[in-house]
Amino acid sequence: MSNIHAESAIGLISTRSFPAMVGTADMMIKSAAVTLVGYEKIGGGYCTAVIRGRFPDVKLAVAAGAEVAQQMDELICQSVISRPFPNLDAVLPISDRILAQIVGKSKLNNLAIGLLETRGFPAMVGAMDAMLKTADIYVAGYEKTGAGFCTAIIRGTVSNVTIALDVGMSAAESIGELRSIMVIPRPLEDLERTIPTASYWLEQALVIPKEEEKQQPLAIPLRLPQSVSVPLVEVEVVEVEIANTTEELKSAENRSARDLE
Repeated sequence: MSNIHAESAIGLISTRSFPAMVGTADMMIKSAAVTLVGYEKIGGGYCTAVIRGRFPDVKLAVAAGAEVAQQMDELICQSVISRPFPNLDAVLPISDRILAQIVGKSKLNNLAIGLLETRGFPAMVGAMDAMLKTADIYVAGYEKTGAGFCTAIIRGTVSNVTIALDVGMSAAESIGELRSIMVIPRPLEDLERTIPTASYWLEQALVIPKEEEKQQPLAIPLRLPQSVSVPLVEVEVVEVEIANTTEELKSAENRSARDLE
């Protein structure tokens, strides 16, 4: 058994609220040197955050995350598994290898995250609409976790996200049932990589570099003035030669006219 395998551990915390689970994951990765692998949803609103790292770090992170979930009264269960066998990694979505399959770059990165969970899709859509019309925020996407639970995910500055959520809560309550909210002021890279983001924003982030690459070759000839100066000299010489030829033609015409007279 390798040293890496001997020192590794898995931490899992389950909640019955997607915002509570994201807040729990944020606390875990900020409290210890662990990696957020991702989330697992099993229906009925139940969500599990999965982390990996050295056993002492994972144990510390799970304790801090469970405290956040308890404060929101959404903690279902928690677990720390030391030295997991490769068979678990191969079968369950708990391995670091799945991180390579996640696209994490978006034009919304580095903005605060706001989450608003409702029971019922109409309540979530109404809350989204109210938030967009009230504050300078972006709707990054939404998440469904079963049992009628839907979570709107917004991005913006901390102040704008806070204002938007305040208005969104009122809109959600007037339409259906408000479940929970969460604000993540400074999301770390692990959270950015795993937070659900609509494909629209990922496509927007990917289009910009391609346009820049296409424009670069067009600018290259404009940066070579030396190659342009050569034909300019030749044009001046040609103009002089043409002028001389014109004068000779005029002289020949005058001589012909005198001869005719």
